[in-house]
Amino acid sequence: MAKKEAKKLDGLFHDTLKDIYFAEKKILTTLPKMEKAAQAPQLKRAFAKHKTETEGHVTRLEKVRHSLVSVATA
Repeated sequence: MAKKEAKKLDGLFHDTLKDIYFAEKKILTTLPKMEKAAQAPQLKRAFAKHKTETEGHVTRLEKVRHSLVSVATA
């Protein structure tokens, strides 16, 4: 693979990670509102569970971002 193509893929990878991160952060702000608005107990629990799972996703994405920064500066 040529260096130019590798840089394009690397940029695409970073942009995609950034997009996913911001989408997950956005849903974290919305899920509590959805949980509060839900009337069915099962739906409330589902939103609460989804929030917990999404917090894990955000944590993992932050770890990936930090490891990529560490690799880039090494």
